[in-house]
Amino acid sequence: MTTFTSDNDLRVALIGFGLGAACFHAPLIAVTRGMRLATVVTGDPVRRAQALREHSGVYVAADADWVWRNAADHDLVVISTPNRTHVPLALAALAAGLPVVIDKPFAPTAVEARRVIEAARPRRLWVSAYHNRRWDSEYLTLRGLLERDLLGRVLRFESRLERWRPAPKGGWRERGAPEEAGGLLYDLGSHLIDQALHLFGPVSEVYAELDCRRAGMETDDDVFVALKHRNGVRSHLWTSYVAALRGPRLRVLGDRGAFVKQHADLQEAALRAGMRPDHAGWGEEPAEQWGILSDGDREQSIRSEPGAYQSFYAQVATSLRDGVPPPVDPDDAVAGLEIIEAAQRSARQRSVVSLV
Repeated sequence: MTTFTSDNDLRVALIGFGLGAACFHAPLIAVTRGMRLATVVTGDPVRRAQALREHSGVYVAADADWVWRNAADHDLVVISTPNRTHVPLALAALAAGLPVVIDKPFAPTAVEARRVIEAARPRRLWVSAYHNRRWDSEYLTLRGLLERDLLGRVLRFESRLERWRPAPKGGWRERGAPEEAGGLLYDLGSHLIDQALHLFGPVSEVYAELDCRRAGMETDDDVFVALKHRNGVRSHLWTSYVAALRGPRLRVLGDRGAFVKQHADLQEAALRAGMRPDHAGWGEEPAEQWGILSDGDREQSIRSEPGAYQSFYAQVATSLRDGVPPPVDPDDAVAGLEIIEAAQRSARQRSVVSLV
């Protein structure tokens, strides 16, 4: 695997500058010690102006070919573009000799994801998937409870990422063509599935309900996925654009206790508002949003671990420099895509799909 030992900053080319790149990648890269946002790729004049205004010293290229021609001036490519372009851009970056971070979903299919990983292997190049919600406050808090064995044997994991958007916005995310990898299952569902897998391991059975609730929708906007993990834990996952009232963000039932967290992580709202992770108190939640732990007799408020999206790129820098594993193994993305595909089959067949 390629490693970088220079004392100079790792130079990053960020391909795309829509909402995801501008809010969820560029600010995190900008505050990461040992990393510099060198290039942004966008052909949109409004986004070009935004990148130049928000990131001093950045070069804005009109297309990714400029990056491939100038690969020697970069150390990492980050892809945050429409889902259909993830694989061709990743393959082009690897062909140019550059390591890659790919936003979720890593690829439209598990087969295509493996193609990217297999292209990186003979070149000894580094690849990772951007599953930033492993650093959500509620996720980190739950990890801590599990490490301290405060719930006992976990029986059921319930997780929701819900929104209220009764009218479609249009755009590629709402198109039904398979190559677009649109819809909520690929979008927020990718995060929910990744969290469940990371917490409770491989899955043996998948059941899903994928619905188009809003007028004119071509792909799912209301999703339920049930997973049976090989260790016996059952994960129930919901994501929806038609949730005027949201359910609890997390509910976890164990044989010695339960944990319920009503509120979702605050980092997304902060990033959308233009704040950066070097802001004092980043990721911290007020006490009224902390979760509740109960043993059936007593309840106690559990202080939320601060959310830490910035940890992803800090670990990227360490991984590239020191040769340690990436923050997200690309094989984890393959496992998540296999579940997405099983969920699609389950919804069509209206039956449980076995992965054994």
